[in-house]
Amino acid sequence: MKQRLNKLDSNDYDNIECWQVVEVFNKAQVEWTRRQLHGINQLREGDEQSTRRKDDLQVLLSTEVLTLADKEYYYRGTIPAEYLEWKRVDVYAQKDCCEKRRMTVYLAEEGNLNQLLRDVNKRPDFIWGETFATLIGNTVHIYTNNEFEIKSADLVYYRQPIKIQIQGCVDPYTSVESPVNIECEFKDDIIELIIDEAVAILAGDIESSNQYTRGTEGAERNN
Repeated sequence: MKQRLNKLDSNDYDNIECWQVVEVFNKAQVEWTRRQLHGINQLREGDEQSTRRKDDLQVLLSTEVLTLADKEYYYRGTIPAEYLEWKRVDVYAQKDCCEKRRMTVYLAEEGNLNQLLRDVNKRPDFIWGETFATLIGNTVHIYTNNEFEIKSADLVYYRQPIKIQIQGCVDPYTSVESPVNIECEFKDDIIELIIDEAVAILAGDIESSNQYTRGTEGAERNN
């Protein structure tokens, strides 16, 4: 990363500590990931809009079995701590008259909750096998309108990238020395882009406009 700053003939950047490298690389991972999910890149391709996006981001897709609490009109489950972005929730529901079935669940806006529950075409319906969910307070609410029971729910989501660590370096998040190396989980070509991103962030912090521009352009051009 120091080489990317392109100042090999001076000691201008010798004061970069290893904990700074860890911090800035981990920040760059998250910023790069969020841009790809939202399509803020040169090709304007968001989540799974191309084979490349599917391939680049699949490592972050995770599944969590939700522990649900029945709140009469909805079931509540806690979102995992490493949650980054919604993908879907797989729900199996049951009613006294019928066998258990899989439901199609749409992510809805919490602000439209009352309208959705009143709308005959959008409210939870076991026969049609459709309902909706909202996100609030780091929990997911899956609505039933008290018409059926939810037997199981699996949340599929994009998680935060695993934070790298450097053995013997103080972890900037815990202030404890890291006993082992934890490497970046992305493929080598993605790591190169993230390094460009990290260099741009670090160069911005130390007011190196040339390297900031080069790092930013490199990260965007190669996405």
